[in-house]
Amino acid sequence: MRRNPGFARQLRRYYGIYTLGFALFVVLLAIGESLGLSQQLIGHVFLFVTIAIYATIGVLSRTSDVTEYYVAGRRVPALFNGMATAADWMSAASFIGLAGTLYFSGFEGLAFVTGWTGGFVLVALLLAPYLRKFGQYTIPDFLGARYQGNVARLVGLAAAVLASFVYLVAQIYGVGLVTSRFVSVEFEIGLFIGLAGILVCSFLGGMRAVTWTQVAQYVILIIAYLVPVVILSYKLTGIPIPQAVYGTVLQQISAREDELLEAPTERAVRDLYSARARDYADKIAALPASLEDERRRMIDELNRMRLDSAPARDIALTERALRDLPRTPAEAREAWQRARAEALERARPPPRHAEAHPGATASESATARNNFLALMFVLMVGTAALPHILMRYYTTPGVMEARRSVLWSLFFIFLLYVTAPAYAVFAKWEVYNNLVGSNIAILPDWVASWGRVGLVRIEDLNGDGILQLAELRLNTDVIVLATPEIAGLPYVVSGLVAAGGLAAALSTADGLLLTISNALSHDLYYKVINPKASAHRRLVISKSQLLVVAVVAAWVASMRPDNILFMVGLAFSIGGSAFFPALVLGIFWKRANRPGAVAGMLAGLAVTVFYVVRTHPFFGGAMANAWFEINPISAGVFGVPLGFATIVAVSLLTKPPPQEIQDLVDYVRYPDIPGQSRPHL
Repeated sequence: MRRNPGFARQLRRYYGIYTLGFALFVVLLAIGESLGLSQQLIGHVFLFVTIAIYATIGVLSRTSDVTEYYVAGRRVPALFNGMATAADWMSAASFIGLAGTLYFSGFEGLAFVTGWTGGFVLVALLLAPYLRKFGQYTIPDFLGARYQGNVARLVGLAAAVLASFVYLVAQIYGVGLVTSRFVSVEFEIGLFIGLAGILVCSFLGGMRAVTWTQVAQYVILIIAYLVPVVILSYKLTGIPIPQAVYGTVLQQISAREDELLEAPTERAVRDLYSARARDYADKIAALPASLEDERRRMIDELNRMRLDSAPARDIALTERALRDLPRTPAEAREAWQRARAEALERARPPPRHAEAHPGATASESATARNNFLALMFVLMVGTAALPHILMRYYTTPGVMEARRSVLWSLFFIFLLYVTAPAYAVFAKWEVYNNLVGSNIAILPDWVASWGRVGLVRIEDLNGDGILQLAELRLNTDVIVLATPEIAGLPYVVSGLVAAGGLAAALSTADGLLLTISNALSHDLYYKVINPKASAHRRLVISKSQLLVVAVVAAWVASMRPDNILFMVGLAFSIGGSAFFPALVLGIFWKRANRPGAVAGMLAGLAVTVFYVVRTHPFFGGAMANAWFEINPISAGVFGVPLGFATIVAVSLLTKPPPQEIQDLVDYVRYPDIPGQSRPHL
């Protein structure tokens, strides 16, 4: 399909007007706040106006054409496909979680930045142009054609659904987090408010509606991300270019770290946490008797408090602690092991922000380095293999547009990723200088607000009424969302950040939902179950599957699984181990055949899932079971090489693919030749 310059100019004009309108909207809200507009109303306006914008685009983009629904008519210009891909890519993990990870991990968190950006180099060099030349609609489509039939298609479909579902749950969790905080509703209600916004964008128009909605969402999320950090940069350094000047603030943080880590009060609190960890270890060793002793002690304490007419609040807290006490030794062992692990974590000094691969010993430093490299590897291959990203390159007019689209994607993603380290440094400076050492009785309002959502915890362990660093526990996901409040910026900036976080989560959730529903309707129903289904029937099936998947994902997210960044990293491990070897060898090695691809995808996926279950506490595993001390988020570092080795070995031991499949590889890999046509399969 040829490029349409007139269409591209029209899009630039529309989205230019939209961007200016949104900027004016933010300015008007800022003026309204200065005139007395309430914070609650500002939060509601940001949330519902932005969702209304996305819904309007979704309704206007409705379609019943199969090509429009699945691949936006293959007419999305490279610039706008780059923006849509960036929005699809920069999920709640990037917007909400990345700066928080850099806040806590410092140098180690750069594995996410380098891995994710490096992955797009692999997309441009190894996958995007070739998949676009292949055409069709989904990644299982390519696997089914390249590896001859429905077995490879179904394995690919199962892996696509699993990776995308894990990723989707993280996005819906992020939606619930934002809406519950800024609209003051219960977390579960916030989930379904956001779910309505997701569905209205993707239900009626499929990829066509999702594409134009994601462009609009990118504009909001990048403005929302840059505005507070630019203001903070100007406030702290006098220069509104955070990416260039945050190094000076980092030097100040390093000096502050020296003070805090050596302060007697901080060391005393860490010693108290060490003692708590030893107490839990003793209790675990003494089970089941220790559980009965604990229950009797709490009953005696409660009776004493009643006799002494203790304050009602203290009695209520003790009663609640008694009710929450584990009922069986098995439950006690699990709960106390978690509590012991938390106490040990808080007993350790936090890593210095600028220290590479920190560790008390050479062995610990080597482990940190290995985990850094493993995570970077997994994120790179996962980026190059996630179906909801690769599907975007089916929407461009041609192969060259697909290549340009990857370049634009990388540019738009770079704007956020080059800013995230500055965000983390400025937030840490505010916390270390303006919060740590404060009187606990008069802490800022944001501490209580985010504490009610469960993302901030404070424990005055030494009872001195002063907040020590070790007594403060911030969730990774709170750093970006709370930084405007931490820095004392106008509330309109907080509302803007919430709108950006919501845009990031909604945009990725839209793409993931569409990937899952399209895989089920196109690859399972149309290609396997009912190849004679009409276009109308296929779209009905796709939309019904979209609704079902959305509701199930919201239900899983309501259980508040692990933090957003871990869940997203797990999706990358699953996607990379299942797809990357099969896709790369399918494009660049004619000898790869169906038995090899199926065996490789299954082997890579199986070892990745096995390793996560074996090592992550959420699934009952433990790091004691880890191989080479690699963290579960990087499980794909074992699955990807195994997938490559299995495909090569099994393919060489079995018959080569037929000539028409080898001709398809030539067709996909080489530039268009006059008179060349796609091989008939």
